[in-house]
Amino acid sequence: MKREDNYRHKGLRKQLVETLKKKGIKDTNVLEAIGNLPRHYFLAQGFDYQAYEDKALPIKCDQTISQPYTVAYMTQLLEIKKHDKVLELGTGSGYQAAILALVGATVYTVERQESLYHEARTLLLKLGFNGIKFFYRDGTKGLPEFAPYDKVIVTAACPEIPDILLDQLKVGGMLIAPIGVKTQQMIKIVKTSETEFKKTGLEDFKFVPFLEGVEKIK
Repeated sequence: MKREDNYRHKGLRKQLVETLKKKGIKDTNVLEAIGNLPRHYFLAQGFDYQAYEDKALPIKCDQTISQPYTVAYMTQLLEIKKHDKVLELGTGSGYQAAILALVGATVYTVERQESLYHEARTLLLKLGFNGIKFFYRDGTKGLPEFAPYDKVIVTAACPEIPDILLDQLKVGGMLIAPIGVKTQQMIKIVKTSETEFKKTGLEDFKFVPFLEGVEKIK
């Protein structure tokens, strides 16, 4: 049965957008994408109305759908231009990938949990996101066969950035990732030449860990 997106859901999304504005999200494309995309579609039905609270919520495989502010913050940092080639590492529910696509990115998204990969791909295709490319594999290796990328976004906590991901950036490209173990600092890295990078430390967040390998459906 098709999930409903009713007036209450839409009203709650408007309130969420206002909350994000108050927290400092200024990118109108990002705010419009969050205002238009039904976040409750990406969660179990019991979370239909909690979906529009500004908090992370549980999904399968001991993972979470990130807090809307976190999604908006990372997307705004990426400064997406139309048709930017973006590599997302950690598809999860698929919500971040959908927001990236709505703001104009050409999205390549990688998920290590087989069940999440299938669920996110099925949902996003049903929602009409036919341009997103989905991959089930170890995200710590990136996606070298489609490199270089304009932007790379890591949606899980890294102790440090794997060099292999920096190698897959274009010169002038940007990588955003949360770095740390117990808590993470959001880091922006801009590739200024083939061998040089400019690193900026930003706000603190809390993410699930960025793990090697893949997990098959049991």
